[in-house]
Amino acid sequence: MNGCPPPNVDTLAPPLKKRPTLLQIMGPGLITGASDDDPSGIATYSQVGAQFGYGLVWTLLFSYPLMAAIQEIGARIGRITGFGIAGNLRRHYPGWLSWGIVGLLLVANVINLGADLGAMGAALELLIGGPVLLYVCLFGLFSAVLEIFTAYARTVSILKWLCLSLFSYVICAFVVDVPWAEVGWAMVWPPLSATPAYVMAIVAVLGTTISPYLFFWQAEQEVEDGKERPGARPLIRAAGQAGTEFARIRLDTYLGMALSNLVAFFIVVTTATTLHAHGVTNIQTSSEAAEALRAIAGRFTFIVFAAGIIGTGLLTLPVLSGSAAYAVGELFSWHVGLARRPYRAKAFYAVIAAATMIGAGLNFTSIDPVKALYWSAVLNGVVAVPVMAAMMHLSMRRSVMAGFTLPLPLRILGWAGTIVMGLTVMAMLLTWIT
Repeated sequence: MNGCPPPNVDTLAPPLKKRPTLLQIMGPGLITGASDDDPSGIATYSQVGAQFGYGLVWTLLFSYPLMAAIQEIGARIGRITGFGIAGNLRRHYPGWLSWGIVGLLLVANVINLGADLGAMGAALELLIGGPVLLYVCLFGLFSAVLEIFTAYARTVSILKWLCLSLFSYVICAFVVDVPWAEVGWAMVWPPLSATPAYVMAIVAVLGTTISPYLFFWQAEQEVEDGKERPGARPLIRAAGQAGTEFARIRLDTYLGMALSNLVAFFIVVTTATTLHAHGVTNIQTSSEAAEALRAIAGRFTFIVFAAGIIGTGLLTLPVLSGSAAYAVGELFSWHVGLARRPYRAKAFYAVIAAATMIGAGLNFTSIDPVKALYWSAVLNGVVAVPVMAAMMHLSMRRSVMAGFTLPLPLRILGWAGTIVMGLTVMAMLLTWIT
């Protein structure tokens, strides 16, 4: 904590007495990190592995401290202020900025929803056959019903269990014969390139690992968590809880992001070892990666990989639609929150239903959202830059954060991540015009 809390802060507020278990601590950060490896992310990592082999595995090691820091900053904003990122933008910045950021987030999330639903439908069709579009509708309906009509605590519990689906990709990596010495060398001495394809792939990886919807979701989950836990309050009104809460947020976030990047690493390694090594370098979707693995790595690897697409999709759909609804709801000052009953937050849940429906609808048009997966990741990388800059400025304002402005290490890592994202996007644009 930097500085002292202002006079109106209840510094005598008691800390939360009950020491949580590790499973209880692993909440917003775990779900956020796991949802980062959604079907669109799987497609991006599969493309990177197939096209460049082990040439970009270093990006997952490099991005880890940056993504963990920016996620911790987002979580702190929510836990300290009692508002999400959109709510704080609306309260403290010009309307054009908050409207612009939320608008970009909404577009990116809807495209991601459509892409993920399409990938899940295609994966299930590969496994059991049948109509892909029917599966798309069923997955979308299941996700919306779960999020709207299931109690908040039950929803969080289900999402935590769905995180286990990520281990399917760890299994895949150990089924194939990976030359680990070659992987290790590529991480410490990567074959860097200035070609447009290589630079765009870096933007896509960073845009997948450091995605705006993750910032909004984790911040809002901290707000929800603060409302649901007995005795918890926003830290600007309960400074005595700060030490325990910051430690919980840090552990939850850094373990969640480590799981995210570890799984991404195994996806890249698996597809590089199998697809790239056999000359399959043009993978457009996660289902194409699964299909290609069937011929090269065997039926077991194919089944595990395809099932993982469905499991991670079920985890990510609520995060994508929920983060969009939180952002839009806070922008309009609506009642928001998954802990609220539907009749108490009709507009909030309507956005969840509409975003999911529009995403599913994209699969019925001439626009193929599944083929837009890679560009969705690039778009996320571009959108992340202004969002991260706004978060960094917001989190260092005493008028917003009271006595809890960012400590120096987080400030350095947060700005480093923002600058790296900005420079990478600029490099991508330069490769297009030169």
